[in-house]
Amino acid sequence: MSGFFIFGAGYSGKAFARANKDAGTIFGTTRSPEKFATLRQAGIEPLLFDGALTPEISGALKKTTHLVVSVAPDEAGDPVLNAMRRTIAAGMPALEWIAYLSTVGVYGDCGGAWVDETAECRPVSKRSVMRVAAEQGWLQLGRAIGRPVAISRLSGIYGPGRNALVNLENGTARRLVKPGQVFNRIHCDDIAGALWHLAGSNTGGIFNVTDNLPAPPQDVVAYAASLMGVTPPPEIPFETAQLSPMARSFYGENKRVANTAIKAAGYRFRFPDYRAAFDQMWADGNWRDGEARSPMR
Repeated sequence: MSGFFIFGAGYSGKAFARANKDAGTIFGTTRSPEKFATLRQAGIEPLLFDGALTPEISGALKKTTHLVVSVAPDEAGDPVLNAMRRTIAAGMPALEWIAYLSTVGVYGDCGGAWVDETAECRPVSKRSVMRVAAEQGWLQLGRAIGRPVAISRLSGIYGPGRNALVNLENGTARRLVKPGQVFNRIHCDDIAGALWHLAGSNTGGIFNVTDNLPAPPQDVVAYAASLMGVTPPPEIPFETAQLSPMARSFYGENKRVANTAIKAAGYRFRFPDYRAAFDQMWADGNWRDGEARSPMR
């Protein structure tokens, strides 16, 4: 019988749990007790993790067959890997498979060119440099203990409650224009679907979990506005836009990311591009928070 454990049960982790209600008990960690209720609603048994393993976590890990790690590294490295090296080797006798959720940011800036899983990692930002190190750490550990590790490199995550439709409704949507700039995206349901697909066969490797359509960000906002029947916000030149340092750094990387490996592994995307996803969310009326309701007119 499979046992699933998610380190860092945030937006993607909750989507993963919701996607398979028949998987039995899925444990997931958070740093905040205030989030316990929302995790339980998603079908996750919540546990606190602040960088140290508790008796409750250790007890759950002994029965874990499939481990999903969705915690960002910091200056000290990957906090889960730092806490888990000995436990994974000695305290997880049932472990069959590990998934590490990374980012397509590890490829750095490619000048708008296409990249796939065979491309060299040339991270630009410090956070992506740390991601590369964390990926290598998990791959090395997997080799050491003889278990497959699936590195899932995610692009910009969106879905119910986190999308341009919501931003338009609350007045925060902007159409920043930087000529030639494109981004890939991935719906949270396809993150969940890809992970369940790989877990089903205990498949390891490196996978770009991203959509088929790299697109300028202003086009996404305009498409959402057309669905809502509202006027899109005016275009703002990137050079004059007021952005946080982190937001501006995202625009310093331009690439088209191919999803060759996950398709070769047999996964078929539910939402191959943002248009298909927005059409479905708008039709279902679940774009605000996942609960269906009447579309805004």
